[in-house]
Amino acid sequence: MQKYNFRSPKILPKHSLKEKDFDLFTLQKKSSDTKARLGTVKTDHGMIQTPIFMPVGTVATVKAVYQHELREKIKAQIILGNTYHLYLRPGNEIMQKAGGLHQFMNWDGPILTDSGGYQVFSLSENRKLEEKGATFKSHIDGSKHQFTPENVIGTQRVLGSDIMMVLDECPPYPCDEAYARNSMHLTHRWAKRCKVQLEQTEPLYGHHQQLYGIVQGSVYPGLRAESAKAIADLDFDGNAIGGLSVGEPTDMMYEMANLVTDILPETKSRYLMGVGTPANLLHNVALGIDMFDCVMPTRNARNGMIFTRNGKINLRNSKWKDCFDSADAGFGSDLCQNHTLAYLHHLFKCGELMGMQLASVHNLTFYLWLMQEIRTHIANDTFGGWYEGMARTVDKRL
Repeated sequence: MQKYNFRSPKILPKHSLKEKDFDLFTLQKKSSDTKARLGTVKTDHGMIQTPIFMPVGTVATVKAVYQHELREKIKAQIILGNTYHLYLRPGNEIMQKAGGLHQFMNWDGPILTDSGGYQVFSLSENRKLEEKGATFKSHIDGSKHQFTPENVIGTQRVLGSDIMMVLDECPPYPCDEAYARNSMHLTHRWAKRCKVQLEQTEPLYGHHQQLYGIVQGSVYPGLRAESAKAIADLDFDGNAIGGLSVGEPTDMMYEMANLVTDILPETKSRYLMGVGTPANLLHNVALGIDMFDCVMPTRNARNGMIFTRNGKINLRNSKWKDCFDSADAGFGSDLCQNHTLAYLHHLFKCGELMGMQLASVHNLTFYLWLMQEIRTHIANDTFGGWYEGMARTVDKRL
């Protein structure tokens, strides 16, 4: 049985990074023929090498994956938690008693928490949007709650994440330009209030917490440019791009990312929220994005799809029932090294939980391997000649 070392909260000097003795983000190298960047994000729980993908641990767990697998096999540098879900369960009181999210889930690496805005605004029939904040009904029991810029920062203080996100509205796709404009301006006003709340409160567990702003504006170039300028002027620790990968055509996502990265400062990290496929990661790195998260690798794994360097495999497909080859090789996944496609096909046909677990570990290992390959190519200045071919390859269906 795996042994876990549950530690008391690590108390660091107050605001150990807030004094800005060094930059939170360091740009180390730029690609000569794309906008790809090599950098580092510094947190009190460790250094993050960028570009990076963050496994999603919505409710204090990356689904079907043990924490020791995240550390030792997948080599995750940072994971993501969700404020909306953790606020509802287990709740702020339990979380604070536990000493924050790191202690609660026994994860000693960096954590980013989103503000819960996307989840609230996806509940379009069960929420009310006002200047003060968003009132919504819990998807669990129908109870009524309100998120404001102030209490979302408060909840993220309780969670103790290394990187916090401002409360924003994620407009639906499609929406008309007037709606997108009003939503964008509301996001800007909420962002200012989040920053004020951050400055008026203290971390609860001794480590510094960074705050990222979020660029909105739907798929309207003028609004995206205006939002990028407004968020950049607020001087957050890092900047995110929200409201993409919500149903718009892929080319439109790339167009908006390309526009925004031309405006956001080079001296701050850039995080594209909720993206995406391996091909999406490659193309967006070429556009100057540093950080990504998405449920796709684990969600698709639980449904029998795995990603490999040669393309995508549907493990439920009968063509794999007598294929005794491994899925892929060379990047440390137990699935790849120790199990055949025939065995994985069998597990999914039988509904065995082990199939979901192995596929989840495999997909996350592949995603983190791909990010390491990206960083190596940027460092060697070979990214521009490599990424487009790799994007076509990993997007194939096998």
